[in-house]
Amino acid sequence: MLTLTRSVGETIRIGDDIEVHVVEVRGGTVRLGFKAPREVAIHREEVYRQIAEANLLAAQVTADSLGALAAFAPSAAVSEAATERTDDSA
Repeated sequence: MLTLTRSVGETIRIGDDIEVHVVEVRGGTVRLGFKAPREVAIHREEVYRQIAEANLLAAQVTADSLGALAAFAPSAAVSEAATERTDDSA
């Protein structure tokens, strides 16, 4: 980890397009300002962890979920029967 010392009004650059500005230091609290491209996500650590956890839960597929979805999908037998009827009538 790189540790830098900056004063209010000073800036840290990350790469070519990210700036971190020291806005205020009061007691044990530091206020930072960020300038970055819109496609760069910037979150507090606790928010980032909540997003990552929600994404992980959303990506998990259970057997119950698959079974519920299968009830709405046309089955192979129904599709074959429809194809046979179409072929017979021709």
